[in-house]
Amino acid sequence: VLGLLAGLWIGAWRAAGRPLPRARAAAFATGLAALALALNGPLHDLAERSLIAAHMAQHLVLTLLAPPCLLAGTPGWMLDTLLARVRPRRPAGIALRLLTAPVPALGLHGAILVVWHLPSLYALTLASSVWHLVAHTTMLASAVLAWWPVLSPSRRLPALPHAARILYLFAFGFPMTLVGALITGASDVLYPTASPTPLEDQRLGGILMWVPSGLVPLVAFTLVFYRWATTELATDPAEEAADQVRGA
Repeated sequence: VLGLLAGLWIGAWRAAGRPLPRARAAAFATGLAALALALNGPLHDLAERSLIAAHMAQHLVLTLLAPPCLLAGTPGWMLDTLLARVRPRRPAGIALRLLTAPVPALGLHGAILVVWHLPSLYALTLASSVWHLVAHTTMLASAVLAWWPVLSPSRRLPALPHAARILYLFAFGFPMTLVGALITGASDVLYPTASPTPLEDQRLGGILMWVPSGLVPLVAFTLVFYRWATTELATDPAEEAADQVRGA
C-alpha cells in the first residue's frame, strides 16, 4: 500500500510536468517512512507481542508524525485536482468541508483516540487483526483531518489564517495529553500485556503519548508563528515605504 501511494505521488508529478521540490519530496518520504516504521519491522513486532509501550509508540507515529509530513509533502495543485472531482454542494463535498473544519476535525480525532484506548476496545484490537487495522486506519485518517487546518496546501479547502492556527494548536494536543495522562496515572493494569512488569509497561506507554502530544504542537506553534511573523514583515507597508525611500 505504501509503495502504491508513493508511486501515485511520483506519477502525479511526472504527469503534471512540474519540477519536484526537494522539501516536499523529503516531507512525503518522511511520512511514508514513518508509516513503514509504525506498521512493519521491530516496532510492529513488539506491538504484536502485546507490549503496551510499543502500541502507544505506534499510535504516536500514526497521529503526530506521519500525517503532518504527508500533508506537508503534498502540493496544493495535487489535492485540488482530486477535490475538483467532488462537487461542493453534494453530500461528499459538504462532508469534506465539515470534516476539515477546525472544531469537527479536532473533535473527531479526539473521540477516536479516546474510543480506541478504552480497555475493552483496546483488547479487541489485540484479539482481531481486522479490528487492529480498523483502529490504525481511523486514527491515521482522523489525524490527517486534525492536521488539515494547520497544514493544508489546498485552495479549495485551505488551512486557517496564521492567527487562528496558533489558537488551534493550543487545543490540538489536549485529547492525546488527556489519554496519556490517564494511562500514566492509572494504578491498575488497564490493558493486556506480555511484559513481565505490566504496570511499568503501561506507564511507559502513557508517558510516550503524554509528552510528545505537548511537544509536537509546540514545535508546530513555533513554526507557524515564525512564518506568520516573516510574512507580516514582508508585507508591512512601513517597510515597503522605507525600501522605496532607500531605493530612491
